[in-house]
Amino acid sequence: MEDYHKPDQQTVQALRNIANRLRINSIKATTAAGSGYPTSCCSVAEIMSVLFFHTMKYRPEDPRSFNNDRFILSKGHAAPALYSMWVETGFLKESDLLSLCQVDSSLEGHPTPKQQFVDVTTGSLGQGLGVACGMAYTGKYFDKSSYRVYCLLGDGEMSEGSVWEAMSFASYYQLDNLVAIMDINRLGQSDPAPLQHHVEKYQRRCEAFGWHAIIVDGHSVEELCKALNQPRHQPTAIIAKTIKGKGIPAAEDKLGWHAKALPKDMAEMVMKDLQSRITSSSKHLYPPSPIEDSPPVSLRNIRMPSAPSYKPGEKIATRKAYGMALAKLGRYNERVVVLDGDTNNLTCSEIFKNEHPNRFVECYIAQQNMVTVAMGCAARERNLVFASTLASFFTRAYDQIRMAAISESNINLCGSHCGLSTGQ
Repeated sequence: MEDYHKPDQQTVQALRNIANRLRINSIKATTAAGSGYPTSCCSVAEIMSVLFFHTMKYRPEDPRSFNNDRFILSKGHAAPALYSMWVETGFLKESDLLSLCQVDSSLEGHPTPKQQFVDVTTGSLGQGLGVACGMAYTGKYFDKSSYRVYCLLGDGEMSEGSVWEAMSFASYYQLDNLVAIMDINRLGQSDPAPLQHHVEKYQRRCEAFGWHAIIVDGHSVEELCKALNQPRHQPTAIIAKTIKGKGIPAAEDKLGWHAKALPKDMAEMVMKDLQSRITSSSKHLYPPSPIEDSPPVSLRNIRMPSAPSYKPGEKIATRKAYGMALAKLGRYNERVVVLDGDTNNLTCSEIFKNEHPNRFVECYIAQQNMVTVAMGCAARERNLVFASTLASFFTRAYDQIRMAAISESNINLCGSHCGLSTGQ
């Protein structure tokens, strides 16, 4: 296998130790808060350990660096595992975890950009992969850089149609810099997920959408290291078979534990057992450094030297004025990017498309995905993004727009045909 070096036993043990510390700290944080999703955190421990200390290239002291690999926790309810990971990197203090969900804490129950290591708010399920698609599209086609994008999804959200809109987008645009890791832990909120542990069915679905799909034991550090370092010529889906509540004997693969913090006495026993599994290792792991090849970008003071010229008294359709202004704005900054949902001849974004075809992204009739792709394109101030469709179609993406607002995402949504006339 190209460029793959099997980790030595010391590295494997160090990664296992990190995974168990993630479990301990996730349990500690949720028990202190009296709320949270410890069983959902425990199923992803090895996945996150391998991602953050073996696969991803980033500078932990500078989480928002535009050279860093990106990570989106689509299953946002596993936020304590993410916070615990940033304790491992040294960016957060372990004592910070005890403030989880407190009214004056920046560690909320789901990730928000209050933390420098979070680009967008997640937790309303089914939206993270679309954001990751926007980031990956930007990396491949706009930045033309080496950074990669990783998105961790839960199996429950795989029932959301927006996930499959994103899967289709990624394969259509050949986003070979995108990796989706699917935590197939079998159990949802109240019932098992529809496909349960039939990972081969997930694999066939992913392959049908044009992805390279790999099945792994999600608790095997060795299998995860190997899968995450395979050569890629298309978007990759790592289908990780896991156990919900792994490391919590009373809750492993059992319904009734979702969204429940462990009682204090039970938590103490479980943490003591997990601590006993952490063996001494002389190897201290550091995240690999990123490749410094992302271009500098400035979105400050973007303005047109003059407004588009119209004759006094001339009537012009609002949508045409939109398209003309966009095209002119695009002449003065190469980071103006436009998305549309197969309506560019109606919204008049085709004027921009004809003048700046390399900065026009056709999202087709998948408005939910279009909004999340826009969020990803705008993340880390890489692009000034406009997304347009017929105004009524934006109602399909209401929740994505809500999450964009919570994320304080700098996107511009422009809907046409929302009046009594057609705007001719």
